[in-house]
Amino acid sequence: MKAYVFPGQGAQFPGMGKDLYERSAPAKEMFEKANSMLNFRISDLMFTGSDEDLKQTRVTQPAVFLHSVILATVMGKEFRPDMAAGHSLGEFSALVACGALSFEDGLLLVSQRASAMQKACEMHPSSMAAIIGLEDRIVEEVCAGIDETVVPANYNSPGQIVISGSDEGIARAMEILKSKGAKLTVKLQVGGAFHSPLMESARAELEKAIANTPFSTPRCPVYQNSDAKPSTDPGIIETRLVSQLTSPVKWTRSIENMISDGASHFIEAGPGNVLQGLIRKISKDVKTEGVRF
Repeated sequence: MKAYVFPGQGAQFPGMGKDLYERSAPAKEMFEKANSMLNFRISDLMFTGSDEDLKQTRVTQPAVFLHSVILATVMGKEFRPDMAAGHSLGEFSALVACGALSFEDGLLLVSQRASAMQKACEMHPSSMAAIIGLEDRIVEEVCAGIDETVVPANYNSPGQIVISGSDEGIARAMEILKSKGAKLTVKLQVGGAFHSPLMESARAELEKAIANTPFSTPRCPVYQNSDAKPSTDPGIIETRLVSQLTSPVKWTRSIENMISDGASHFIEAGPGNVLQGLIRKISKDVKTEGVRF
């Protein structure tokens, strides 16, 4: 069975989507519609902007979303997943590509999500860090023992967890995890503590936006981050989208569940190849590739 996966924030790169714009009339139309809806030319920032331009949350999230969704759209009949999943932001891309959300509604939600997360970041000095080479249990125990907000945020693959929390909490956790034998601890260049309790104000704001957005039944099951389970029920999908902002991304378990349910071929639709690398670390028995356009 064929599964499509959609990347999240961090997959962006200068020049992303330019080939789509130049070679596909439908893609060009979608980019121009996004420029109009967002009230700034995001396509210009994607095609000619710098790394710094693309790191702005208000740009990054819609940019990655646009690249993924437009790529799936121009594939046309070739885009026929048996199941799908998206990493964090990528969950919105998956839902649009699979028909649960319209392109316009998905873009508006992603833009509102980015704005709400940026505001939450400005309220709380916070950060994230990648922890390599420790069991999940050890990372969880260390985070729980720190008298600061710091939690596991992304379960990316066996031995790779991203933690999220206050600046002081992250610094203390990194120090302790090094002493516990972590092979690598790297502070990430992100705006704040995504997928942690510090995103509560953003979660509340996104919940209102989602409540006012129509959702349809997707064409295939979508495995969602908050519990790693598949759904085609619009109500369940909405609830999980809201909880995603303050709960961890259970990517390892999502991929394991997809494989258990029959997925043998994973295709990454979007910029970069980060998810292909993570999936290969989760299972060496499945095929992985990116979309060729």
